[in-house]
Amino acid sequence: MPRIAISGHRGLPEDTSRLIDGAIRALLAARASDVVGISCLADGADQLFARAVVDNGGALEVVVPADDYRDGLPAEVREEYDALLARAVRVHRLDFADSTSAAHMAAGHLMLDHADELWAVWDGLPARGYGGTADVVAAARDRGLPVRVIWPAGARRD
Repeated sequence: MPRIAISGHRGLPEDTSRLIDGAIRALLAARASDVVGISCLADGADQLFARAVVDNGGALEVVVPADDYRDGLPAEVREEYDALLARAVRVHRLDFADSTSAAHMAAGHLMLDHADELWAVWDGLPARGYGGTADVVAAARDRGLPVRVIWPAGARRD
């Protein structure tokens, strides 16, 4: 059963979210439904990927970086976070109290520990803060883990 971790940008514009959702769903449709998706369920790419995995019949594993992680997410995505968390077949909870960049990077490493490949919804630019997508991509590449970059034509970040 292939195990795919996701790392990607948050706070995506609606048109970019639609492009990325379509790209992720097309990639998943080309695979059997026995995929295990591993996600932290942040807003943006993480939730798009997790929802697509579940909708495609795959299994979802969730990594919760810190005790207060959910509280740090935008209010409008917490309902989807809760719904996806409830669908998880396994939840990994890290021992951080606060949702800091160190907690996020530790979550990235834990996802990579359990993954066969990384899908990165990434514009190719440096991370805006430690533990961002570029850092997770670099860690995956350092491990020799395959990385698939997903950034469709027309995608943009705010």
